[in-house]
Amino acid sequence: MADLISNRLTHEELLDKLAEVAVRVGLGLAPGQEVVLTAPLQAVPLVRRITEHAYKAGASLVTSLFSDDVTSLARFQHAPDAAFDYAPAWLYEGMAAAYRSGAARLAIGGDNPALLAGQDPSRVSRANRARSVAYRPALELITNFEINWSIVCYATPAWAALMFPDTQEDVAVAKLWDAIFAASRIDQADPVAAWAAHNATLHAKTAHLNAKRFDALHFRGPGTDLTVGLSDGHIWLGGAEPARNGIVCNPNIPSEEVFTTPHRGKVDGYVRSTKPLSYSGTLIRDIAVRFEAGRIVEATASTGQDVLTRVLDTDEGARRLGEVALVPNSSPISASGLLFYNTLFDENAASHVAIGQAYRTCLEGGTTATEEELTRRGANSSLIHIDWMIGSGKIDIDGINADGSSEPLMRAGEWA
Repeated sequence: MADLISNRLTHEELLDKLAEVAVRVGLGLAPGQEVVLTAPLQAVPLVRRITEHAYKAGASLVTSLFSDDVTSLARFQHAPDAAFDYAPAWLYEGMAAAYRSGAARLAIGGDNPALLAGQDPSRVSRANRARSVAYRPALELITNFEINWSIVCYATPAWAALMFPDTQEDVAVAKLWDAIFAASRIDQADPVAAWAAHNATLHAKTAHLNAKRFDALHFRGPGTDLTVGLSDGHIWLGGAEPARNGIVCNPNIPSEEVFTTPHRGKVDGYVRSTKPLSYSGTLIRDIAVRFEAGRIVEATASTGQDVLTRVLDTDEGARRLGEVALVPNSSPISASGLLFYNTLFDENAASHVAIGQAYRTCLEGGTTATEEELTRRGANSSLIHIDWMIGSGKIDIDGINADGSSEPLMRAGEWA
């Protein structure tokens, strides 16, 4: 049915549906809200449609900020060395002020994932750290779910070329659009209704997991024997959730995961990635790490080892987990067989973990707790939050109860 629907619609009509989903499902935009929108320069057609839908939904103001691959690369090719320890704090302070005043946040992804490939890893690392420090006040408002926010993606030629090499540009872009529309449920007869049904399925999973109150999860499979302890008073989330401003939003379009907060001191064992991680222009393959008492004490990769090491050395929390998420191997993104080189999509193809910052919203009373209380309960703190995939059709997952007994959660990558 989906193919028949998408075949009857023009690209412009599908793009308009994506814009509608971004505003109505992603943001759940309320009348009178401002919107702060960031996007690649090439995504102007989607930005214009989102802006139109936002004003129809009652937005008071839509402010768009654009990035450009050419000028971003120029920095790494020509800027003085000292420039890589600088970030526009004034810009991020302004964004934080907008969020504090009630603005919604919408990001459009699609930048070239390989843009910084071949650039000095040290400069890339320094620039990322400077941005993380400057952006943190704004990011905390997002991770604390103070506002309604969401992310969608736009198919750019550079991204399409990476996914479909040796393919004519227009064909590659068309293939990427087909994948984005399918993963985002835009090819359904009624995408808004399709998202409502999907959210209901995700909520049923989180309700089941929250009722179980597992102490830990145990992952087993090729190269993996990992026990992930869960934070005290953890909460499983997934799909649409109300932000603290009361507005229900879907932070990620697409989304197939249910997720919660691990205990920063209770992760032990070893795990191997099941998909490459695309990070700042580097494809990090075959990540293999070993945890002791919550901390990564050994880490290797077949490619991108230097970048992985620099990421883990960002700060003390970068070697600890801030998220664990469960995704069935049969998810639409996994079934596509595509590597998107984009975490928004790739993390929804497999169960995964994230090193770095934990989400306060995944803890009972977490949004009002002090930093000391969060740390005591096991929540991690860091400048980074980077997801990488550890699930596949060969991975089994058990839930571990407080008495040490276990029960199957996933077998061969599917819900048990």
